[in-house]
Amino acid sequence: MTVPATFSFDAPGDAARAAGLRRVKALATLVLAGTLTLFATAKLLLPMHPAFGFVAAFAEAATIGGLADWYAVVALFKRPLGLPIPHTAIIQGNQQRTADKLGEFIEVHFLEAAPVEARLRQIDFGSFIADWLRDRKRSADLARFTLRLLPEAVTATETSGLMTFITRRITTQLQGIDLAPLAAGTLRAFVAERRHQGLLDDILRAVHQSLKQPETMAMIREKIRGELPTLLKLYRTDKFLVKKIVASATAFFEEVRGDPDHPFRGEFDRMVLSFVDRLGSDKSYADRIDGLKRDLLARPELADLARTIWSNARSFIERSASGESQVLQQHLAGMFVKAGETLAADAELRAEINQGFVAVLRSFIADQKSGVSSFISDQVKSWDMRQLISLIEINIGRDLQYIRFNGSLIGGLAGLGLYTCEFLLRLL
Repeated sequence: MTVPATFSFDAPGDAARAAGLRRVKALATLVLAGTLTLFATAKLLLPMHPAFGFVAAFAEAATIGGLADWYAVVALFKRPLGLPIPHTAIIQGNQQRTADKLGEFIEVHFLEAAPVEARLRQIDFGSFIADWLRDRKRSADLARFTLRLLPEAVTATETSGLMTFITRRITTQLQGIDLAPLAAGTLRAFVAERRHQGLLDDILRAVHQSLKQPETMAMIREKIRGELPTLLKLYRTDKFLVKKIVASATAFFEEVRGDPDHPFRGEFDRMVLSFVDRLGSDKSYADRIDGLKRDLLARPELADLARTIWSNARSFIERSASGESQVLQQHLAGMFVKAGETLAADAELRAEINQGFVAVLRSFIADQKSGVSSFISDQVKSWDMRQLISLIEINIGRDLQYIRFNGSLIGGLAGLGLYTCEFLLRLL
């Protein structure tokens, strides 16, 4: 059962308007009583002078006009004198139909797609969002609000099984990626930008530095010494050979690093490109990379790492939400402000946002307008009509009471005119 809606009469000026309405009603009633008294007096005095006939005609018609308009005004809101006269209490008697028609009128004339879209296009949603975000206090408040929600969101993610679902989806997506063509394309771009030559320089530099280390030279000398005949060992040939090898290598490395067009660089280009081509076309390479990918994803250390990262992130979020750390809040606030400044400077992005809002709201209103119509209709049907009529009377009743004054005046003038015509016709 719908509970009748009630209205508040405490709006500013309601008491003054109610008092003014009572005064006008009393004055209109006095005017009606006065015209009736004037009519009776003029009728009594008519034998004394014919002029009282004009007064009586005016007063009689004024009384009838006043009574007719009183009836019309009262019939609009209630039954005159409480009598069950047909077509009275018009507002009260048509509550259901008025409710349905009001809802239908708003649906058809206010929520139609064309006027709704036209009105929405007048609103600059993008600028509103940009101005709102650029306000540092608002962005800080938004950051605090976001942080208060984050711990609950994290907990809900864990308890609802969403985290497991996301993990499985990510793992499935990673397993479905064919890494061989991706790696080949990345390496091809790497070579096209000549970045592999820088890598070659770094490799040569590292090999050169390692070769000059005393430990490395001692190891090479020991290896050479083990391969030399005994006679050559006596002449310390191993030491001589090590020095020659290191000197030749050093000269070669410096020559390659100093000459961008060195033949070795061209050979390195061909070697890398050959590897890239085989990586993109040779199935054995693809199978090997795919196996490495599966082994990596199956490693328990990877799952432990993911859990550790998630646990640390959750702990950091909880500390930030409790106020223990201000880093995340300040970062979020700064990010929101920066987003507002970026949006304010990007007219094209604001236009896209506006277009998106128009499309979404237009579709939403189109889907919900029948519901809005039903809601308005149901609300009007649930109103307490006695209170509603009192509210209407307080706000427009004063103007309606002036209809009674006009009715008395116009009726009196009409009666006077008719009586004058009758009087003149009798003289003819």
